[in-house]
Amino acid sequence: MHWTRERFKLPQETVVLVSELACTQPGCPPLETVVAFWTADATRHSFKIFKPVTAITTDDLPYAWLMKSLAVPEGFMDDCC
Repeated sequence: MHWTRERFKLPQETVVLVSELACTQPGCPPLETVVAFWTADATRHSFKIFKPVTAITTDDLPYAWLMKSLAVPEGFMDDCC
């Protein structure tokens, strides 16, 4: 997703993974999009957008100043990425 690269000022070679997932949990939207990327120091960052990929706009992305809060702690296990 080029918007993620632009928003977080990521180099072109940064891997950005975008996955659209069906959610089966109660109260969850039927489709959600998970975005993950790794920075030069090998830190994984991840966020969810509760919309299908085709419905996402730049307004749905987290603000750039939230990048540190999107870092996934080392050893954290989730069902994504």
